[in-house]
Amino acid sequence: MRRIFFLLLCGALLAVSCTMPGSRAHNTMSAPCYPLVTIDPYTSIWAFGDDLAGRPTSHWTGRDYPLLGVMEVDGVPYRFLGRDSDPRFDAAARQMSVEVLPTATYYEFECAGVEMEVIFTAPFLPGDLELVSRPVNYVTYRVKSADGRKHAVKVYLEASPLLAQNDSTQTSRAFASREGDLTLLKTGTLEQDILGKKGDDVRIDWGYFCMSSLYPAAEYGVGEASALRDAFLSGERMPEAECRDGFLAVVDSHPASKSAEGVFLIGYDDIFSVNYFGEKLRPYWNRTGEETIDRQFVLAGEQYESVFRRCVGFDNAMMKEAVAAGGEKYASLCALAYRQAYAAHKLCVSSDGEIHWLSKENFSNGSIGTVDVTYPSAPLFLIYNVELAKGLLNHIFHYSESGLWDKPFAAHDVGTYPIATGQTYGGDMPIEESGNMVILTAAVARAEGNADYALKHWNTLTTWTDYLVDFGLDPGNQLCTDDFAGHFAHNANLSVKAIEAIGAYALLADMSGKADVARKYRGIASGMASKWVDMARDGDHFKLTFDAEGTWSLKYNLVWDKLLGLDLFPEEVAATELAYYKGRQNRYGVPLDCREDYTKSDWIVWTATMAPDRETFEYFIEPIYLYMDRTEDRVPLSDWTFTSEAVHRGFQARSVVGGYFMKMLSERWK
Repeated sequence: MRRIFFLLLCGALLAVSCTMPGSRAHNTMSAPCYPLVTIDPYTSIWAFGDDLAGRPTSHWTGRDYPLLGVMEVDGVPYRFLGRDSDPRFDAAARQMSVEVLPTATYYEFECAGVEMEVIFTAPFLPGDLELVSRPVNYVTYRVKSADGRKHAVKVYLEASPLLAQNDSTQTSRAFASREGDLTLLKTGTLEQDILGKKGDDVRIDWGYFCMSSLYPAAEYGVGEASALRDAFLSGERMPEAECRDGFLAVVDSHPASKSAEGVFLIGYDDIFSVNYFGEKLRPYWNRTGEETIDRQFVLAGEQYESVFRRCVGFDNAMMKEAVAAGGEKYASLCALAYRQAYAAHKLCVSSDGEIHWLSKENFSNGSIGTVDVTYPSAPLFLIYNVELAKGLLNHIFHYSESGLWDKPFAAHDVGTYPIATGQTYGGDMPIEESGNMVILTAAVARAEGNADYALKHWNTLTTWTDYLVDFGLDPGNQLCTDDFAGHFAHNANLSVKAIEAIGAYALLADMSGKADVARKYRGIASGMASKWVDMARDGDHFKLTFDAEGTWSLKYNLVWDKLLGLDLFPEEVAATELAYYKGRQNRYGVPLDCREDYTKSDWIVWTATMAPDRETFEYFIEPIYLYMDRTEDRVPLSDWTFTSEAVHRGFQARSVVGGYFMKMLSERWK
């Protein structure tokens, strides 16, 4: 059976590799950091630099999350993945290229007369929630002779117990399990304190990191790193007995030939994912409690060929659409943002059957289900799967409608990841979060072509909208989503959000057959917009705050006037602002406002989406691309950067880069 499966696999790999050169999209941008294994906010492994063998692989927080990959050619080892102090692995294969596409990162190497391609694939195919949730990634390798000679090749993949620990002081156990013909290596802590930790700079220390190979002659090892490496280099049998603090290793040994191919599987079984208001939620893939990680690995192996082809097809289609929407540099940004946005979420289902697509507010405060993180990330999910867009909102509606949150505006979050038992953020953002929720509910209706989802939550939406009517035109002293800028009153951009949200509520009422309600709130929103123009006008632009002349800010919230067809503001508002921003643009972007040099790249994309022509859109996108291509800050994509130098101000690996897809969403909704 294993031999038959492997023959099928080899045929599939050969067919895929034969069609690859002319069939997949390309992205020539150098990335600040490269996604390797991306499953969820915990299992997230990156290369912090261009050279895959230049340093140890890392978790998005920057802590070492070591994977080590070595290719032995005719008895000589060459490192291609990660870095270690072992002098026997000093020699590294020469990296020829690296390329990031939406679902995969491609590397090419050469050494000792062979060429090697390594592909890290995360099957985030948005229409298939089973695959989005399946906690298994693929590492495909293809080796071929570059000198026309046959070569004996062995490929060694090693994983550290740190991949299932929050820190190195914890004790773990490593062991092997078997499901049919599949051998699965696992490591996890002895403590197994499930859902016992929360916070930002925290890694999972319950459940089990897992890895395997689809190669039928693969050899599996569990033990001390030195013992595993000794066995690999000597050709002896590797130790496989259960042990404390053991490393995991898989070796694929290929006899002398002109080509060799194989696939490693890497995944994580977190057992339970989230404490949702006292209910322990399993991951979506095991929502019934009847699945096992071993079975998920078997399915991942059986479906490898079709999943890989689907990923290539999706990448091609997405890149083509992004280029058509905003140009090649815009498409490059979207490719880099795609897996980061997905991997900052966890997909679960609560006992009432509702989907929850719960974000972690990475590199900020670790909040779970943050509304003003949902707001910028939503365009990606509105494009590809509206059920995920609803999953961004369901927990906030539940929080209010259960009575657990009794304020007349929307909450900021539902806890600190992975504990979703109530808001833990230190202050409220009443205009910000209420506006976000109403606008995104209208966006869901626009995507679905009906207001059924809104009608389920009509009373809550009405309460929030009425709050915006009372307090939204001239906001009091409070935070907006750009909370790093601090509290301030009379925020003109926040006022735009309130007005757009009231208009969005009127749109929902109209779609629901509530003509009188629609007319009433449409009138309120239009009146507020007229007042806003008078209050905010400051000669050739509009102010940051209504009470401060000579100030300005990006009015990115105005994009919904165009997207939802609300037409509340005169066209000259957006035109005036865009013309003004051109004169304020620095080498790496337009500042967020007049107070600081920094910006938010997601908001620049939203602002640029208001442009009436492609040339203006690309004018604002070019500096973001330039920043990503040139920055020496080798961290997962940052959305908060300086504009006069290619340095990030803060934040990394956040889901908000899903906001880069706003231009694509706009083109789809035209």
